[in-house]
Amino acid sequence: MQLTADNKLKNLVIVGDRVLIRPKKETEKTSSGIYLPPGVQEKEKVQSGYIVKAGPGYPMPIPMDEDDKWKPEEEQVKYIPLQAREGDLAIFLQKGAYEVMYEGEKYYIVPQNSILMLEREEGLFD
Repeated sequence: MQLTADNKLKNLVIVGDRVLIRPKKETEKTSSGIYLPPGVQEKEKVQSGYIVKAGPGYPMPIPMDEDDKWKPEEEQVKYIPLQAREGDLAIFLQKGAYEVMYEGEKYYIVPQNSILMLEREEGLFD
């Protein structure tokens, strides 16, 4: 199997309450017809993009008994799931986002508390 950028994205593990967002391509022209120089949209306080991967959620440790020492460590932590799902369009605060480059493409790693709104197309992945 040949590794492509999409295959490598499947191998990424997003941690905790964070999501990986591919920025939405904004038009470089305003509604009044003025063309904006590159980078102007990136400096806005609010950004938008599509969620590519989502973390498991907020970790919630479960009480351990002495008898639970034999359980693997993965089973000792439960997660409260995120509202954000893969495929959602997220409107998020730029201030809380971390910009990363992966495979030559720009992404944002954003904690769920920086996401202001989600647009979900029901049935998109069913």
